[in-house]
Amino acid sequence: MATTLDKSVITCDMEGIIETFSPGAEAMFGYSKEETVGNMRVSAFSPGEVVLQNLGGWLATAVKEGEWVGETNFIRKGGERFGAQIRITPTFKNGQQVGFCGVTEDLGRLADVPIKGSTKIISWLVITRAPFLSAALTPCFIGLAYTAGVEGLPIKWFYATLAILGVALLHLASNVFNDYFDYKSGTDQANTKYFTQYSGGSRSIEMGLIEFKKTKNVALVLSLIALGIGIFLWQVVGTGILVIGLSGLALGYFYTAPPLRLVARHGLGEIVIGMAFGPLITMGMHYVVTGTYSWDAFYFGIPAGLLTTNILLINQVPDTEGDAKTGKNHLLVTFGTNAAPLIYSIFLLGCLVTTVWLAGAYIKPLLYGVTAVGVAFGGWIVNYMRQHIDQRTLVKGNVATIQLQVLYAILFALALVKW
Repeated sequence: MATTLDKSVITCDMEGIIETFSPGAEAMFGYSKEETVGNMRVSAFSPGEVVLQNLGGWLATAVKEGEWVGETNFIRKGGERFGAQIRITPTFKNGQQVGFCGVTEDLGRLADVPIKGSTKIISWLVITRAPFLSAALTPCFIGLAYTAGVEGLPIKWFYATLAILGVALLHLASNVFNDYFDYKSGTDQANTKYFTQYSGGSRSIEMGLIEFKKTKNVALVLSLIALGIGIFLWQVVGTGILVIGLSGLALGYFYTAPPLRLVARHGLGEIVIGMAFGPLITMGMHYVVTGTYSWDAFYFGIPAGLLTTNILLINQVPDTEGDAKTGKNHLLVTFGTNAAPLIYSIFLLGCLVTTVWLAGAYIKPLLYGVTAVGVAFGGWIVNYMRQHIDQRTLVKGNVATIQLQVLYAILFALALVKW
């Protein structure tokens, strides 16, 4: 006859944070109630690829049909995998869904949960946060557009393509390094308020997509490949490509890495990101083509860099409470999330004013039209932030901020081209 210890009963909120953990759950998973309640997400008990591929569908079915019942594999505290049958149901309070309940029974064998090849590819996109590459790639094209459209110089496309690949690899390496150091410092674990695909890092370590120690190895491999490209370009173009590339890597690395941990220095981290993901890249692309440094090319990267800073800023909103606990003292920890729309407006204004200055100083009238797009789109985002700053619906502003950066940078680059 089954006893309460034969079944695990776990409830969680809408973010997956554990709210109750039965004696059966303690016996089955090996964790104590004190370790889990309020501190862990239910996803921590499942293989990462299973979570990535299936969990969303299971929860959606549970909400639509009242339950989802099936077999899957879980992981005990010591790392042992075991198969189980689980029944997931939504939980309600005052007629509103507040979370989920999972009732689990050990099968005594592993379950057959095939992982698709596409899921394995997606897992690496998650680990490296590759979808955010637009923040690094768009300044590359601005740098080339400046070189060809303002200075009138021909583009060496083979070298330019290698440089773009190097920039992408450095960005991915920085992302993975950041996840490594955020997890090591406990920052990711402390971010439990709510999270989306735009906040709280990749969550790849937490989900079990990659082991903590291997994360650093992945970042090192990406960095070394980028370094190899840099060494080749150094030989054919000049030493400046290594200076600029290594500077970008250092800024990305020390954004979260000790002893500098720039993100914890009350705004210095935001300034660094704005420089690394804008003017440093445009200057670097100009150097690849010409073999010379150009402060003019640097200036043309400032608007895109400031818009990328706003991507970082709005993504930090749900993480602010957790970041404060681990000393990650960025601007929103310093001034509070209610100041986010104002700080966002300041960076946006800096972008727009710089664009207007460049339009006049370099006689590029199409940039005035780009500025108008930034005023309209950016103004809408700021207003939306004011209304949704402490709500999950802010995610629409996260998406819009990424779209603004991409749209503005593309239009900016096109405005520099000689038609």
